[in-house]
Amino acid sequence: TGMHPENKKRLEVLGDLPTANIPFDESMPALVHGGEYIQQVKDFSALGTSLQGETHTSPRTYEAAVYAVNATILASQSNDMAVVRPPGHHAHRNRASGFCIFNNVAIAAQYHVNQGKKVLIFDFDGHLGDGTTDIFYDSPDVMYWSIHQYPAFPGRGLPKELGEGPGEGFTVNVPLPPGAADDIFMDSIESVLPVVQAFNPDIVAVSAGFDAHQYDLLLDLRVSVNTFYLLGRLLREQFPNVFATLEGGYSIEELPKCLNNFVDGFNGNPMRYIEDKTESDIKVWNEYEIWLNQLLGLMKKYWEF
Repeated sequence: TGMHPENKKRLEVLGDLPTANIPFDESMPALVHGGEYIQQVKDFSALGTSLQGETHTSPRTYEAAVYAVNATILASQSNDMAVVRPPGHHAHRNRASGFCIFNNVAIAAQYHVNQGKKVLIFDFDGHLGDGTTDIFYDSPDVMYWSIHQYPAFPGRGLPKELGEGPGEGFTVNVPLPPGAADDIFMDSIESVLPVVQAFNPDIVAVSAGFDAHQYDLLLDLRVSVNTFYLLGRLLREQFPNVFATLEGGYSIEELPKCLNNFVDGFNGNPMRYIEDKTESDIKVWNEYEIWLNQLLGLMKKYWEF
């Protein structure tokens, strides 16, 4: 049957990482998730039962998921990156989805909102973080900014999905057509940066997924390792407080290169891995620009940029 794409090799291939003393605080998931759902994760893990289609558990899943949450909160206190599994951005308040159990980035964001901070979540994983979207869809304390392939799992994430109630204008969706390469990926970030800067966040939480890479098996984006380096550098230059947590990225060969390039870019170190730059086809550019112009048009109602 082959191995599930979200497996332990994803972290093993990274070699020896610096380890931190991560607390095991079981109260943290409740910042976002309901008590019944948290108990369900605990019970299903004990039995090794699937929580949802592709989202499996084993006896230590609950424990790992709690540690992933706490690692992300720890990273958020020191402008650091939490390299965790399971990932989080598809996890909803009361259900698992897309290999995700607890929504690490959303919990860390809520932790800072509770301290009176405005949080920007920037999700550059190639899939929409639908769990994160829904958790903060009506909140003006958190701006959720996602770039993602469309159409792709979970089948949402259009510009017109921009939040509701007090959260209207605080969800920023940038759909990328299949075939989008380095040029479009960076353009999508640079073009939307003024919108998120108008929100003026106190802290930036990054859902760092690397499945937009050209050799990733789950998507049809064509990003090279170079772009993740540039992206790390851009975040460092534009925002004073940034932390990240690992989401997707399923090519065992490419994940370490993407991740190390991103961290090196952020830390101001030289670029370790280099690939040929990729370019998007004109048809892909045309489709992308329609989405982008639609988004910027909608956002003008809410933000001055």
